[in-house]
Amino acid sequence: MASIYYVGDWAVLMGPHFAESPFQNAVKGLEIFNYGIWLKNALEQDGRNTVQSVASWDFYKLPPGEYEKILEQYDVFIFSDIEAKIFQLAPAFFDRMQFGQKPLTFPDRLRLTANVVREAGKGVIFLGGWYSFTGEMGKGGWGRTLLRDILPVTCLPHEDLMESTEGFLPKVTAAGKSQLPNISFADCPPILGYNLTQRQPDSEVLMEIGDEGAPLLAIRQVGAGKVLAFTSDPAPHWGCNFVYWSEYAKFWQTCIGLVHSAK
Repeated sequence: MASIYYVGDWAVLMGPHFAESPFQNAVKGLEIFNYGIWLKNALEQDGRNTVQSVASWDFYKLPPGEYEKILEQYDVFIFSDIEAKIFQLAPAFFDRMQFGQKPLTFPDRLRLTANVVREAGKGVIFLGGWYSFTGEMGKGGWGRTLLRDILPVTCLPHEDLMESTEGFLPKVTAAGKSQLPNISFADCPPILGYNLTQRQPDSEVLMEIGDEGAPLLAIRQVGAGKVLAFTSDPAPHWGCNFVYWSEYAKFWQTCIGLVHSAK
């Protein structure tokens, strides 16, 4: 059984926005979406895992010392569609009332994440999206942070989004067939997009995607722990077909096993 801390794949929809006169503008509607519910349900389906699903804004607002407790408490950490700034910045940096009272510095959550893999043998899974890896217009920014030292793939120095309305069919490698032996990919639906990355020399690529055979699923031993990258989205929109795949739950449960078995 694994306890899982899953950050990302939440969104807030505001609107529609009405301009009712030159002086009156109003947003009429607010709805919160947890797009991570598909992955959460899949991982908890057989009762072996428990998942804490956390919005990126709640992760960003964690007070000093809280993330350290979370790293001790959970076995596996999932980060999906969240930019590097979520790790690197803190709300206090934008609170002018705190300026000048004392130097504003906080524990580096990137360093803490890398250390808990290397030293404590925890598992980490990085998932794709517009704000993952390099991301749209470089907004993901993972490759310019300490995450580059533990990722199983190398981020590009420019926007990495690869998208198609026709979708892309994944290809399982020989290593993937060995490590994902009980999963049938015969009816795997098209994936509508992915983050283009490059292979890491010390990683194993289990699935490929696109004409260039880019990594879709890759795993890497990092010290005492393991890190896995899935360069597409576990949720809509890239995964709006993928989440209804008959093997979806088994696939993600197997992925958890690949990184949790390191402990």
